[in-house]
Amino acid sequence: MRHPKTVRAAALATLLIGGAALSGCSAVGGDDVVRLEYWGWGVGQGEQVALWNAANPDVQVRHTDAGGGTDSAAKLLTSSRAGNAPDVALAEYTTIPSLVIADVPRDITDLVADVDDAFTEGTWAQTTFGGQVYALPQDAGPMVLTYRADLLAETGQAVPTTWQEFGDVARAVHEQRPDTVLAAVPAGELGFWAGVSAQAGADWWSVDEDGWTVGIADERMLEVADFFEQLAADGSIDTDPVLSPEYNKRVNDGTIGGWAAGIWAPSVLGGVAPDTSGSWEITPLPEWTPGDAAVPFQGGSALIVTKNSEHPEEAAAFAKWMNASTEGNQSLLDVRGVYPASIEGQELAIGNAPPSLMPQQTEFYDVAAEVSEDVLPTTWGPNVALATTTLTDELNAAIRAGTPWRDAFVATQAVVVADMEEVGYQVTTNG
Repeated sequence: MRHPKTVRAAALATLLIGGAALSGCSAVGGDDVVRLEYWGWGVGQGEQVALWNAANPDVQVRHTDAGGGTDSAAKLLTSSRAGNAPDVALAEYTTIPSLVIADVPRDITDLVADVDDAFTEGTWAQTTFGGQVYALPQDAGPMVLTYRADLLAETGQAVPTTWQEFGDVARAVHEQRPDTVLAAVPAGELGFWAGVSAQAGADWWSVDEDGWTVGIADERMLEVADFFEQLAADGSIDTDPVLSPEYNKRVNDGTIGGWAAGIWAPSVLGGVAPDTSGSWEITPLPEWTPGDAAVPFQGGSALIVTKNSEHPEEAAAFAKWMNASTEGNQSLLDVRGVYPASIEGQELAIGNAPPSLMPQQTEFYDVAAEVSEDVLPTTWGPNVALATTTLTDELNAAIRAGTPWRDAFVATQAVVVADMEEVGYQVTTNG
């Protein structure tokens, strides 16, 4: 496994926009109760907040579902500029750097120092910039391979442990069943591409005291693109969008036999194809180098305390309860149905039943805990959204035209670097 990079304290100092804390939307009522506003998406949020409120009468939290992903980040930015952002908000890991640069989250290093050992180094790194902590990890998405165990058994194939074996199995499956592919690898899945290239040693973004380094066109990334391009040319993998109507149909009829994605994939597939329950299992993500158990992240979110909050200590206490306490982690599992980011939460998960997609794989959460021990520290850049749209357009164009896929990553890097330099960042490149 690669050793995590050390990110020095000065790394993002020049990227942050200074400013005094603005007045928040929360207020202390006449009864001396601290009232916090919390934005978070997903099922069970209200029920989980109710657990906190019942146990903490002096600090009451009101939950609002403001949508997820980039929509939530955009709303946070707008509300922060207006001075009325919530006290606490859920944010995807990929959006946190841009929120930090926009001066939305508060530096909570001192407020969460008592729980920093509750998370692995790789998980903690996703919310730490320049030695300062800006969010508390909530759920994690270590990548695994979710696959049709019955398909491999019926075609006489072993579960792949390396990407080379994955390619061999994919070709063998397709040869025996021409209408079937082992997986789909769509152009728009930036998390997949960044993840599998990080396994190979290519960091799409990194930062130190001298500025940013962009490695979207790192030669190791380009070799990864070559590998999957060849599998697509052989017809052994598909490139259609994941979770499109056609994709969902093929998952149901068994002509798509796997998905390399975050640990959350079985829950998604269980909703798409419930009648295939019992046919699937998970296994650690195939490795580029045998024995190098470097596990990338795909997906996940964390709680930020905004600069608008007038009650940062109480807000941080709520975040720590939700993400780092025994009760909070158990409710993440039982009420929210997400895989906790904390070490304790992952240990608690081992006692839970596996997802409905694979009720027979009783060791599901043991596998999840195993891969979570080897997660790679990840740094996301300030323009992930631009990278996503550019790569989607460029790679889809390459697939349609039959031109080298690697050219799409070179073009994406050029757009990302130009955008960062226009903003004023010092940028170097790997590749």
